[in-house]
Amino acid sequence: MKTSDAAKGDFATMGLVALGANLPSGGFPPDLSVPRAMARLAEVLGGDVSASRLYHTPAFPAGSGPQFVNAAMRVAWRGDPEDLLAVLHGIEAEFGRTRAHRWEARVMDLDLIAFGDAVLPDAATRAEWAGLPPDVAATVVPDRLIVPHPRLAERAFVLVPLADVAPDWVEPTSGRSVRQMLAALPEADLAGVRPFDGAGG
Repeated sequence: MKTSDAAKGDFATMGLVALGANLPSGGFPPDLSVPRAMARLAEVLGGDVSASRLYHTPAFPAGSGPQFVNAAMRVAWRGDPEDLLAVLHGIEAEFGRTRAHRWEARVMDLDLIAFGDAVLPDAATRAEWAGLPPDVAATVVPDRLIVPHPRLAERAFVLVPLADVAPDWVEPTSGRSVRQMLAALPEADLAGVRPFDGAGG
């Protein structure tokens, strides 16, 4: 990956990226590896990049592994969203990520949560994925990029970091901003998301 890969066309689209890890990578615990991945993404993309604080969050689904360190980034991308996703997957691979099971413990996860106001691959397909029951969503993986993330509005561990970097971004299928989606979450969901202070939580 090279910074020049991002220089496709003259118009940059805002990408929203969620990062998380709950297993060590290269000997670094998640509170160190996630910032390293954020720095790597900024290095590759260059330009306008904004990063959230780090947060400790419970493993999802509950009981599936150690707690996560989560963060979010707002990036500018001159190119197709699929190419940006390939960059994210490349950085995951650099940090040792493999994909064996859905919602598994992981050394690094970089998700493309949104790409401007794009709804991909189309509104009907995204709505179908958003409507999957949780037990089904835990077992199936889409074979194409779906943005905005179908379950974005349900996930405090994504929305809380996103509010640091793009609080006023509006999810195009619902018309709700990050702030509004966050305000609609139950207090119990928000209670588990804690800013990381560098001293264990």
